[in-house]
Amino acid sequence: MRWGYLHFSRFPAQRKVIEVPSLAGQPFALEEEVRGQRRVAFASSSALKVGVRTGMTLTAATALEPSLQHFPYRADDEARALTSLGEALMCVAPGFQLSAPEGMWFDASAAHLFGGEEGLCLRALEVCSGHGYRGRAVVASELFTSRVLARYGTRPVLVVPEGGSARALAPLPLAALEGKESEAFAALGLRTLGEVAALPSGAVTARGGAGALRAHTLCRGGDDTPFVAEVLEEVLEERMTLDWPAESFEPLQFALKTLLDRLCARLAGRRQAAVRLLFTLKLDPTGKVELPLTLARPAARSKLLLDLARHQMADLRLENPVASLSVRVEEHSEDRGQQLVLGDTPEGDAALEVVLSRLATTLGEESLFSAALESVHRPEQAYAARAFRPPSSPRGMAGELLPEAEVEVPVDEVARERPSRLLEQPATLDAEVAESGELLAAWLLGKRRRVTSMAGPERLSGEWWAADPYSRDYYRVHFEGLGPAWVFRDAKDGRFYLQGLFD
Repeated sequence: MRWGYLHFSRFPAQRKVIEVPSLAGQPFALEEEVRGQRRVAFASSSALKVGVRTGMTLTAATALEPSLQHFPYRADDEARALTSLGEALMCVAPGFQLSAPEGMWFDASAAHLFGGEEGLCLRALEVCSGHGYRGRAVVASELFTSRVLARYGTRPVLVVPEGGSARALAPLPLAALEGKESEAFAALGLRTLGEVAALPSGAVTARGGAGALRAHTLCRGGDDTPFVAEVLEEVLEERMTLDWPAESFEPLQFALKTLLDRLCARLAGRRQAAVRLLFTLKLDPTGKVELPLTLARPAARSKLLLDLARHQMADLRLENPVASLSVRVEEHSEDRGQQLVLGDTPEGDAALEVVLSRLATTLGEESLFSAALESVHRPEQAYAARAFRPPSSPRGMAGELLPEAEVEVPVDEVARERPSRLLEQPATLDAEVAESGELLAAWLLGKRRRVTSMAGPERLSGEWWAADPYSRDYYRVHFEGLGPAWVFRDAKDGRFYLQGLFD
């Protein structure tokens, strides 16, 4: 098997800039408490240039750079952000394994779909760049080899051929071992992994034991560590604790954008789209507000979701400041993509989607209705008004098959040449009929309208077992000044009826 590794230098600092764009180019640090002291966990490039280093006390760092901004470092937040990026990469790799807080392995078995392993790396980096992250990618046959070459190498993309790991690892510094064995080998005057690999195995074992032998094996390109893919969460949810409680909507926008970006990345990696969302705001010191959001059409576009969330929360009045917020996908379906719109105003469809979503969220799901197909052939009963729902998928939340009645059926399989405006009940036509039975004219909308053309018949009949069976000959009739209509002659009484109008 072949494994890829993506390394993101100072991933937490990159993530912070993505969440708060105003920090770009500014000195800042993420700090954590270590043995009662607040120390720097990660620092921005600007902070590193003035001498701020990992492990330094926050007091010393501030002395070096008085304008240094600092934020709490939370390992759980970094792991969630890294996981969402890993799920976004599932469009190019079937699985990933975290190596928090700065990288992850991924299964490189799909390389042939991208023109080879180098093409796979470039595509993976492209996906990461789309989410704002910069990194390096390496593919090798061993997990250790791919990780240290991505972490300590300089090339953005590297493919190590089968059997070439020892040679690729040789120039790397001894620090790449990252353990006590590194210190032991350094005490012997060794400086690179190649020098360690050149030592005889017996001497290494006799002097350092099993740990030293394993380090020696890694330097030679041997690694039997298994790849353990992350188990995907069934319920998609993103959470964030704010650095400071928010008393207005504006500070929440950055957090909302971050959460929705992550959520949509995870949805896109799974080829899913959200149907219903639930926003939860936890207040400080107590209180909780839940805001549901129903979409007019399944979507995985963070910009659209952010616009709808802004509409939901902009005028919200809360008793206490917001301390944290979360977004959970209550229902999702297969992402079938969206038909591209040609013309001068392709944004019209998106605007309608926003309007429908706002109506459903504000007035309730039952406020919107749409025509739904019924499993009957009598035309006036073939459609029924039902509460509007986005197009369903043959699979539900956990991948289970839905009942047959819930699976969407293409309209063309049920009806052919049917009018878009169908009357609830057929209306009797005051018609003029020739001796041959041909329809000549009819009174419609208070005016006599001549028939200009007529196509048909199409015979529909059925329900012979019911008290009111039907047998009809349907015609597509063009009336003067009105356009095409759907008309039938009833075999029971021989009269003409209007069933509907075509647009």
